[in-house]
Amino acid sequence: MIRIGDNGLPQWDYPRYEAGEKVALFIPCYIDQFYPQIAQAVVEILHRLGIPLVYPEEQTCCGQPAFNSGYWEEARRVIRHFCRVFAPYRYIVCPSGSCTAMCRVFFEQADPENPQVGEVGRRVFEFTEFLVNVLGVTDLGARFPHKVTLHSGCHGRRELGILEQPITLLKNVKDLIYCELPNIEECCGFGGTFSVKMPGTSIAMGESKAANILRSRADVVTSVDISCLMHVGGIMRRKPEMRHIRVLHIAEILNSRE
Repeated sequence: MIRIGDNGLPQWDYPRYEAGEKVALFIPCYIDQFYPQIAQAVVEILHRLGIPLVYPEEQTCCGQPAFNSGYWEEARRVIRHFCRVFAPYRYIVCPSGSCTAMCRVFFEQADPENPQVGEVGRRVFEFTEFLVNVLGVTDLGARFPHKVTLHSGCHGRRELGILEQPITLLKNVKDLIYCELPNIEECCGFGGTFSVKMPGTSIAMGESKAANILRSRADVVTSVDISCLMHVGGIMRRKPEMRHIRVLHIAEILNSRE
């Protein structure tokens, strides 16, 4: 069941994980193709926590690009395939707030006549919320001696209520200095196909986000969504005063032992 918390963000009821239960990994397309080290970090962290993992090789996409572009019939075909592949698993963990929101919130809207779709979609958990809200883990024993700020992606925050989970995990990383991001609630302007359809607006929003990252005085910007960081990181690489700021998915920091 979902409700709105005092902070104005959605709050969910989470199931209780029983030791030994298998967890299926859903790795989004862009992580699989461009940032496989993020998936590797997720696997290593969950292995250290003693979680039995399964990676269904038949998995493809969550259908978000087609859904957001209005191609709902095409999206439904992808969503139904997703649900057939992941149907056997009680927990499906994904290192992306955006793709998790697509599964948990929008599967049911895309295919309301198919009850299996909504039921499987509600079993998908973003990586940091799975750690904090399902496993009850807030300290992974990581060490990362750098100044870090957090970009809070829109889908994760507005649809799933993900904000405090990554901040709590970051603040428990040894020697990490957490730098608050000014106007953290603002969008980075990526929005998947939005950045293709509205490039001027998208870049302007990304430049505003990059300026706030610079103002935070952090050396590293992280997020639960590498797609947002890909957009902002591309903008920062073109600005000499920002080139020193690295972009890293939060799983890479939580897996660090520097």
